[in-house]
Amino acid sequence: MSEKMTAIDPAIDFDKMDGLVPGIVQDARTGEVLMLGFLNAASYAKTQETGFVTFWSRTRQKLWMKGETSGNRLRVLSAATDCDNDTLLFRVQVEGDGLVCHEGTVSCFTRAIPARAEVGRG
Repeated sequence: MSEKMTAIDPAIDFDKMDGLVPGIVQDARTGEVLMLGFLNAASYAKTQETGFVTFWSRTRQKLWMKGETSGNRLRVLSAATDCDNDTLLFRVQVEGDGLVCHEGTVSCFTRAIPARAEVGRG
C-alpha cells in the first residue's frame, strides 16, 4: 500500500528544537539518503526562495547553501514534512559532480555500525 502525499503549506514547528528542524536530503532519482542538516525559519525561507537547500550552520551561526563553494548544490524537486511538522524531507537533484559529503562521497552516510542482531538472546 502506498502512502498518499498531501500538498499543503504547513506551518513548520521550529519551536521543539530551539528554532531548528532536521532536514533530510534524498536523491530524487536513486532514493539514496545523502545528508542531514538543520534549518531555521530563515534558511527554510531561503530554500523556498532560491529552490536550493539552504541550512543553518550551528557551528558558524550563519546560513549556508549546500554546494555554494563546491558546486554540488541541491536543487529541490519536492519537499515534505513529517506528521508533526518538525522534520523536513527534500528530494533533490544534485548539481556538480554529485559528491555531496565534504569527505568526497556521494552520501554522508558511509560508516556502517554493526547491528545487534537479536536483542535479548545470549
